[in-house]
Amino acid sequence: MKRILFLVTMLFCFVTSAAAGDYIIGEGDGLDIAVWGVKELNFGVKVRPDGKITVPGLGDISASGHEPQKLQKVLEEKLRELVKNPIVTVTVREITNSKVYVFGGGVKSGIYDLSRRTSLLQLLCTLGEAKTADWHKSYLLRGNKKIKENFYKLFISGDITDDVQLESGDSLFIPLLLDKNVYVLGAVNASKSIEYREGMTIIEAVMDAGGFAKFADMNDVQIRRKVGDKEQVIPVKMKKLINDGDLKQNVPLKPGDYVIVKESLF
Repeated sequence: MKRILFLVTMLFCFVTSAAAGDYIIGEGDGLDIAVWGVKELNFGVKVRPDGKITVPGLGDISASGHEPQKLQKVLEEKLRELVKNPIVTVTVREITNSKVYVFGGGVKSGIYDLSRRTSLLQLLCTLGEAKTADWHKSYLLRGNKKIKENFYKLFISGDITDDVQLESGDSLFIPLLLDKNVYVLGAVNASKSIEYREGMTIIEAVMDAGGFAKFADMNDVQIRRKVGDKEQVIPVKMKKLINDGDLKQNVPLKPGDYVIVKESLF
């Protein structure tokens, strides 16, 4: 009966470990260590600031930096001097070491604990108010390397194939959206700046500016967009959109875009 219970426990620990992924033990984490058949070696312990734990009969053992499965093997090897064919299980009972850092000004900066496997999308959903965030310029930093840039497809468009699993020590840079307006100028009835809305298109912006003026050339419309240090010019033939229903001409806008409607010469 005890053997069956032990096998069930081992299976549970295996499933738990698989669900937890390749978790790395760190300082402050709480561990439960059990050696099958040796009651004196079943105990709970917290990883000290020096990264070590104290194991009865062995003394100090380095735990920080190991996956639970790796620490199990280390303990089994060392316990062979005390126990015949030791079977060791290591369970992470309390996680205090796994943290992700959020900064940049687009959302509230802070340090977030990862108490379980957490994806980028799951964490973004906990950040609260994010209207001022520039998702296009956001990125995930791991070590000194950007492993993912631009969170727009994931968080705004809902493309979950763009999701990634977070790891302890990851940093999310989410900057402030500096220019939240779209500017409509030229041959419109009311040149103006318009507060950007998600999904805004060029026809909406022109309508917000009172529509085309009498002498507007609807086939000579430009979107001027700053991309890095360069300016991109996107020509738009609005006449094809309005008269022919060519939806390709209804270009989605971005914050900071300038829509310029030229006047007809005739």
